[in-house]
Amino acid sequence: MNEAALNKIHDLDSLRLVLREFAAERDWRRYHTPKNLAMAMIVEAAELVEHFQWMTPEQSAAPTSQQLAAIRDEAADTLIYLVELADVLGIDLIAAARDKIGKNAVKYPAPRE
Repeated sequence: MNEAALNKIHDLDSLRLVLREFAAERDWRRYHTPKNLAMAMIVEAAELVEHFQWMTPEQSAAPTSQQLAAIRDEAADTLIYLVELADVLGIDLIAAARDKIGKNAVKYPAPRE
C-alpha cells in the first residue's frame, strides 16, 4: 500500500475503503468472516489492555512515549478489526454509536440540579 493511498484516510468511510483494498490485494477477504474478525478484534483489545495491566490509575493516564506508541498500535489494530467487522456486516458505525448514545441517555439520565 503506497503513501498516497494511506493519505486518503480521513474518516471511517475512507478507512473502510482503504482496508477493503488492502485485504483484496492480499486475498484476505475470504478469511474476514464476522467470527474471525470479532475474535481478532478481541485479541487486539486484550493486547491493548495488557499495556495497562499493572499500572496505577495515575501511570495509565501518563504513559511514557514508548508505552504510548505501543498503546497507539494496539488501539489502531482494534479499530481496524472493528471497522472491517462493521463493513462485512453492513453496520454504519457512526449511526450505531449515535443510536447507542441515545439509548444510554435514556437508560442513564444526567442528574438534574
